[in-house]
Amino acid sequence: MGSESLTLGFDTSAAHCAAALLSGGDVLACRAEEMARGQAERLMPLLEEVLAEGGATWRDLDRIGVGIGPGNFTGIRISVAAARGLALSLDISAIGISNFDVIRAGGTGGTPVVPAPRGMVHVAPQGARPALVSASGVPDPDGPPAPSEMARRIALLARAAPADAPPPAPLYARPADAAPARDTPPVILDDA
Repeated sequence: MGSESLTLGFDTSAAHCAAALLSGGDVLACRAEEMARGQAERLMPLLEEVLAEGGATWRDLDRIGVGIGPGNFTGIRISVAAARGLALSLDISAIGISNFDVIRAGGTGGTPVVPAPRGMVHVAPQGARPALVSASGVPDPDGPPAPSEMARRIALLARAAPADAPPPAPLYARPADAAPARDTPPVILDDA
């Protein structure tokens, strides 16, 4: 390995599993697979394939970048948990990168939008909190790049982030569909 730092970036926030390995700013390996399900089972083998293709091992990594959403709740949790676990075990930084920042890194200047169910999109104008709005109501929308480009941008942005950034955490632009039960819990009787 050369003297350039190695950054692994990955994302499972949509119907894909994507990863890129960068040496400095150069892409050593990049893979993306479209998949509606199965990211939990596929992520770690995909990361190992990307490392092997790039001629690296886990211990060669200097930093990890991970997509934190918004997007698929389960997919986001898969990536964030993997990044946090890897960072802890490898004693390196894991940096969370929002899909909005990934889109902005493309430099088109449009409003970053992330697809959501039911004809809606997540938007976050610069400096504003994410919101869920109708897709038809967004002027000059700019959507996410292809999954392989997404992984590359995540790695680039993570590489440029401060090392003391907080651990990655999911970015949920809306509350979960599930809610706690409103019923009073049953009374537990004592055996005495």
